[in-house]
Amino acid sequence: MPRVLLLLPTTTYRTHDFMEAAQRLGVELTVASEEASTLARLNPSGLMRLDFDDPPQAARQVIQFAQEYPIAAVVPVDDQVTICAATICQALGLRHNSVESVTAARNKHRMRERLGHDGVPQPRYKLCSLDDDSVHIADQVEYPCVVKPLTLSGSRGVIRANTDVEFVRAVERLDHILRSEFRQSHSSAAARGRPAHSLPETARQFLVEDFVAGPEVALEGLLTRGTLRVLALFDKPDPLDGPFFEETIYVTPSRLPVSVQDDIARCASHACRAMGLSEGPVHAELRINAGGPWIIEINPRSIGGLCSRVLRFGTGLSLEELIIRHALDGDYAPPTRENQPAGVMMIPTPRAGVLIEVRGLDEAQTVVGIEQLTISAHLGQELIPLPEGALYLGFLFARAATSGAVELALRASHARLDFLIQPTEPATAHVGSGHRS
Repeated sequence: MPRVLLLLPTTTYRTHDFMEAAQRLGVELTVASEEASTLARLNPSGLMRLDFDDPPQAARQVIQFAQEYPIAAVVPVDDQVTICAATICQALGLRHNSVESVTAARNKHRMRERLGHDGVPQPRYKLCSLDDDSVHIADQVEYPCVVKPLTLSGSRGVIRANTDVEFVRAVERLDHILRSEFRQSHSSAAARGRPAHSLPETARQFLVEDFVAGPEVALEGLLTRGTLRVLALFDKPDPLDGPFFEETIYVTPSRLPVSVQDDIARCASHACRAMGLSEGPVHAELRINAGGPWIIEINPRSIGGLCSRVLRFGTGLSLEELIIRHALDGDYAPPTRENQPAGVMMIPTPRAGVLIEVRGLDEAQTVVGIEQLTISAHLGQELIPLPEGALYLGFLFARAATSGAVELALRASHARLDFLIQPTEPATAHVGSGHRS
């Protein structure tokens, strides 16, 4: 039975889905995380700790481990472990994206450089530093624009500015976010015994991009020896016009004309070639307007959160099963997605505070078309909305006869949910999450 090494950061939503997929496939599984497990001694072949921030050292550990427990495939989960996975695969001689291509995908400036060098349609951009005079930069950029950190994911720190005053404020806010992120990562590294470092230059840099108007879509794909197969194309019916870019509803199949969908697939394939990506899952974000599709981001990983649960293939295979099978067999041809329209809502965080109570759960689940409701935030948890935070309150899943009906079901169910959130200030706020704020 082949063994799969699953790289699971502790912050991921997807532990259960990947573990369940491995169990259904009957593969031997070794789970690696950045935190040591108290059960590792009882299950030395199934659990291990790797420092994902030190890929060469992680690769050396895995090579030693594989001498006793041979590894047939390495599957990364989420952005922060893709470089580590590529490094390990290279050391083991397994099929993989090059370390250089994955490293470029983790840095938005390097990504822009690679895409631009190959002529992939993308917004104009400028690399800036928090050490520069933001007032001076504000006089040089065109509006509206988007301020964007180089490495954060989940739209954290991404802020639209329509004027020079908004730009300066956005940069100040991003400065605070990056400093906070560095303090947290520094504290985590110190807890693992790693030496202290000062804030690196790349953590002080950010992009200023043209705001690309038009609807946004998400493409889920799978690369085999450089050839992209589109697994699903999601419409995002809520306008993502800023000032922050919190995603909510994903619906598939797309309602865009087939010709436009074909253009999107070609653009994503072009982007993969430009980045040098060749193997495994791909998640791309694109904007569509009169100029055609524009690449906003492209990453060598699958869709985040619990969103993959809306996808079923063939006779009911999950996306996680497809990813593991493909990692084990480079010639594996995944079945097509089931025909029934489906969608997910990432329930947005309406404001900062402490979650006290969730009301309307039963009513929300009675909406026709709603298949599942998962509240991932827990009572007593401090909620931090974008652009500082990155967590969702939960996920709503729906299936219906048409993509339009899926969207309506998600909106109707969401409107029945009510979240009691106590702000950090003295007053208590009763916030209905069905109303965007």
